[in-house]
Amino acid sequence: MFSGGDKAAKVLYKNAMNLVTNNAALEDLCTSLATCDFITVDTEFLRESTYWPKLCLIQTAGDGFEGMIDPLADGLDLKPFYDLLVNPNVTKVMHGCRQDIEIFHKQAGIIPTPVIDTQIAAMVCGFGDAVGYETLIRKTTGGKVDKDSRFTDWGRRPLSEKQLTYALADVTHLRDAYRYLDGELTQNGRGNWLDEEMDKLLNPETYEQNPEHAWKRLKFQDRRPHVMGVFIEVAKWRDATAQNRDVPRNRVLKDDAIRELAIQAPRHKQAIAKLRAVPKGFENSRYADELLAAISRGRTRDKDSLPDLAPPVANRPGIGPLVELLKVLLKQRSEDSGVAPKLIANVSDLERIASDDDPDVPALHGWRREIFGDYAMALKEGRLALASENNSVVLISRD
Repeated sequence: MFSGGDKAAKVLYKNAMNLVTNNAALEDLCTSLATCDFITVDTEFLRESTYWPKLCLIQTAGDGFEGMIDPLADGLDLKPFYDLLVNPNVTKVMHGCRQDIEIFHKQAGIIPTPVIDTQIAAMVCGFGDAVGYETLIRKTTGGKVDKDSRFTDWGRRPLSEKQLTYALADVTHLRDAYRYLDGELTQNGRGNWLDEEMDKLLNPETYEQNPEHAWKRLKFQDRRPHVMGVFIEVAKWRDATAQNRDVPRNRVLKDDAIRELAIQAPRHKQAIAKLRAVPKGFENSRYADELLAAISRGRTRDKDSLPDLAPPVANRPGIGPLVELLKVLLKQRSEDSGVAPKLIANVSDLERIASDDDPDVPALHGWRREIFGDYAMALKEGRLALASENNSVVLISRD
């Protein structure tokens, strides 16, 4: 396992529950893990009071190898581990890994590849919506995960043995859970379904934090140009300010305040003070002038500079009963196919299917159309009916 034969590194590596704190031990660990077909990866981080997550611990395990890496250790260069994350010959297995990938992208500018998210794999295999790690381990391996240390302070040193035991379990149990899910995917032939979902998760655009695009994360129905201009500029200002201060977005302004500012477009501090969603006293802060400048930029933006937004879809009157039928159909198709409903479609998709003559939603593309979309359109068009038989919902063709 220790390719360099460095006894001092070996001793240090084996101390403190396999906690790696120096470059020699890290190089040895990564060299060993690079021989595995797959490795499991998890992180512990803090971000309650910051914009950018603070990476506090990395856990990883492969066949016969396991260890934890302390990114806060003095002089530790994480490059060997980041090289491992993009090694095409080693599959990286993580559970609910969006935030982990966000951290790696921020820290090293990489997107790990190839990656399997066991939370998504479990949904494809019928384990339900967004199955938690503890539930996944119990259902796939019969193992029990101790979650007592989940909300401890991972930034404080030294880490306790209890913390390290908990952290390492997050990757050692995952090895057998992945093997189970991999077998299920091989048996049900849905590996390509999982690949399709992972392609979306591994798109670098998912993790870009460009303030120019901050408005896209917020729901807003008002499409009037002068309102949208303010909405875009204030959202941009909030994100840039939060990044510069390294504080959560809501510490600067809450989402509701951005919407209210866009609609009201106040021109002076006294007008800001009258808005309900803006924190009391904000008009007297050092950021009030910056906010007013952002509002002014938004108010005067050229219409041609605004994004080309499709008008929001208005639900047709009386579609409520059809949406309810589509919900029943979704539940039936989910149970019949063994795929979590959340992965197939959401309520917005169902409303759009019910309202639009030519709906463009994920449920009508790829594997989702195969197991649900075609049935949904047939139900909407009267070519399919639902009925009860032997205490179950059955589908009746009306072609």
